[in-house]
Amino acid sequence: MFSNANRPGFRTFYLALGAATVLVGLVVRFHSDWMPRAARDVTGDALWATMIVCSISAIAPSLRPPTRYVAALLFCFAVETSQLWHTPALDYARSTRIGPLVLGSAFDPRDFVAYTVGILGFIWFDQRLLRNRTPS
Repeated sequence: MFSNANRPGFRTFYLALGAATVLVGLVVRFHSDWMPRAARDVTGDALWATMIVCSISAIAPSLRPPTRYVAALLFCFAVETSQLWHTPALDYARSTRIGPLVLGSAFDPRDFVAYTVGILGFIWFDQRLLRNRTPS
């Protein structure tokens, strides 16, 4: 898979996969009243983590997959932990329409589990369905 990492379609593929994940996440967030709120929140957080690993894969395709997975998990954990800090600028950013989607809104330790599940799901997907099937 690494020998194909610098092919043009590789980045495009992960960008498209990330965009599709964002669309599914927005549907879950705004159009899934049939789901209990807790399930909607956990699913959204897992999808957000999946989008982060897709983004890292598109930005740095030459990194080994385990490195991309760990980088995504650390990024997600850093964003969650940053929700413990409140400054006027951060609170303002979180009060905008897109702010909570990017920065979150309130610290919740359950989110660490959701991020881990989202990235583990991506790892499964990547290893089972994408390995040796990289785009040309």
